Amino acid sequence: MSLKTDGLYGVLVCVLLTLLPQGSFCQLELTAAGPIQNSALVGDTVILAVSYSGATNPAIIWRKGPDPVVTWTINSNTPPDIPPSMSNVLRVNTNGSLMFVNLTLDYTSSYSLEMTKSGLGTATLNFTLTVYEMFENVTLSSQPDLAVEGSDHFTLQYVMARGVVQEATWLFKGTNIQSNSHYSVGPRSLVIQTPNRMDTGLYTLTLRNPYSSVTVHRTVTVLYGPDDPVLTLTPAKQFYVSGTSLRLSCKAVGLPPPTVKWMFAAVILNDTKEGVLNLTDVQTSQDGDYTCTVVNAQTNAMRQKNVTVKVYEKPKGSPVCSVRSLADVELQYECAWPGGTPEAVVSFPGLNNSSSAPGHLILNMSAADSLSGTPVSCTASHPVQPGMCNITASPPVPFLPSLEFGVNSEGKIRVTISCLSAAVPTSVVSWLRGTEAVNTGSVHSISPTQLTIQDYNISTFLLHNYTCFCRNPLGVQQRQIQLLAPTISDSSLLTNQEGTVVTLTWEVPPTSVVTGFDIQMQGPDLMPSNQNVGRSNSFRTIQQKPGSARSTDILTLDPEKRYKFRIIPKARLTEGEPSTVLRIGPAEGLSGSAIAGIAAGIPAGIILLLILIGLIYLLIYRNDDSEQARYPVTTDKGVKTKAELASNNIRMAAGLNNYNPDYNRLRKAPSEHSGSLPMFVPPPPVRVATTV
Repeated sequence: MSLKTDGLYGVLVCVLLTLLPQGSFCQLELTAAGPIQNSALVGDTVILAVSYSGATNPAIIWRKGPDPVVTWTINSNTPPDIPPSMSNVLRVNTNGSLMFVNLTLDYTSSYSLEMTKSGLGTATLNFTLTVYEMFENVTLSSQPDLAVEGSDHFTLQYVMARGVVQEATWLFKGTNIQSNSHYSVGPRSLVIQTPNRMDTGLYTLTLRNPYSSVTVHRTVTVLYGPDDPVLTLTPAKQFYVSGTSLRLSCKAVGLPPPTVKWMFAAVILNDTKEGVLNLTDVQTSQDGDYTCTVVNAQTNAMRQKNVTVKVYEKPKGSPVCSVRSLADVELQYECAWPGGTPEAVVSFPGLNNSSSAPGHLILNMSAADSLSGTPVSCTASHPVQPGMCNITASPPVPFLPSLEFGVNSEGKIRVTISCLSAAVPTSVVSWLRGTEAVNTGSVHSISPTQLTIQDYNISTFLLHNYTCFCRNPLGVQQRQIQLLAPTISDSSLLTNQEGTVVTLTWEVPPTSVVTGFDIQMQGPDLMPSNQNVGRSNSFRTIQQKPGSARSTDILTLDPEKRYKFRIIPKARLTEGEPSTVLRIGPAEGLSGSAIAGIAAGIPAGIILLLILIGLIYLLIYRNDDSEQARYPVTTDKGVKTKAELASNNIRMAAGLNNYNPDYNRLRKAPSEHSGSLPMFVPPPPVRVATTV
């Protein structure tokens, strides 16, 4: 039935009722069928019960606060309109009552029902619902953790895992606490303003709701102190002789009892509540102020007080003497014996009888020959024990400079010359370039004993001689350094037994400016692992070595091939003269010109061969026996063994640059020469010689 039809029906009913003898009046009435104010536990089922009269099938709207939560027409076939988020909790009975199933805390609110019927007006009814939980795990905490007398405030607050508070009561030592100038009671806390020691005691909190109650306690202790410490010294004396013992005591009052620290020279000596410090066998190192610090361990409040302990003792060790250069013209003698109580009086009686000082004396003297090599004594006078020390001044001694070469990060050649001469006092080093003083700049930099020269061009280093001077007030030593262009002064070669590895060694003059070496080779390429590129008849670089290198190994050589080696000294990009060429391998065969001459003489040789062939045959036949003795047959068929090659290599390493066989042995009768020409074949190189 539609709302319009229902409305007409309601009007007709009212009209009929007015015609009845009773004269009844038609009106929509809504009443509560249960309590208006309701409370429940989480998880309960609660019904906000209502009843109505004067209309049939009215429309209802339930609101939670201002928000509608249920809309429905009673007895309608259409289900109630309930938000999806509440559909698992809210239900509507057929009479319009609102049911809550499995309540949660967020349903605590005010609720209202609005019921309407067309033609009969609107009726409303209000309810309240409070949802409670049972109290669980209620605890009290404080902020800050410690209550300190004189602080701004101290707060007690409670937290709980579960529960809804209807009433909270605070007690101090059993007395109810109300908000006033000293206490402030808040929703979940109690604030104590400016706590003092009288606030120390037991605090109690009771929480209640219609379904449960809980009481928790917390004891608060208000901390105070410490007071000024009181110091005592036993035995009481103005000073103590080293080796004696004494006792220091420090006491103070506070809550909790303060911790006492004794400190000396910023070092903690002990840390106790008793505050007693025992010093046994005291020494001069223990002379000074001792500080007692009392600390409240919980509040960190602190007070300090000092006491001075005096310990007298002679200086430790022995006097120390020294001499240094002053303005390069005077000698400054120094004698020190510090420490002790009182300080020792030191003097140089051999230099000046009237000068003395406590603990430390400096005396300036003009440099004189009489002071060179002469011991000078310092005497130290002390009541307990005297002391003495000696110092001898000496001029610089002859020295040798040392040189170091390299290339800096900018690619400049760097030469570092070091000059150091032993002297007392230590000598001062200065430098000349030619006749001009050297100063630090773009090319030169000077340190106490070194001169560093930097430039891209090697000519900068070779233009001038450099001289270093080592001087002190008693004398001077100098050395001149003439820098040389890159030079190899000596070189040698050595092979292994198999002839596959060569070791090159070389030497460089001490003042030759060398920053690197190119190792060059002439001959066939090495094994592919060396990645060598070049022709066998020209020198090419196979290795590059730093300026500090003096040897290198060349691997993967073929012992049956000839090689030549040389070392090129370099100063950055400038190359010096190559070293002597070092050779290894079988001796060289006939030269190209010799082969050309032989080729040109072949036609004439053929004619001569035809004329003399008969004579040669006769001579060979007749002199067969003598030829066998003169020309012994070798068993190796012209091939040298590895041992012979190694022997040749050793001879090469020893500097045998040229080995020429004695061909005079082969000069025989003219008939022998003429007979051998037609049979001439150049002998294999290995059969003749091995040349280094």
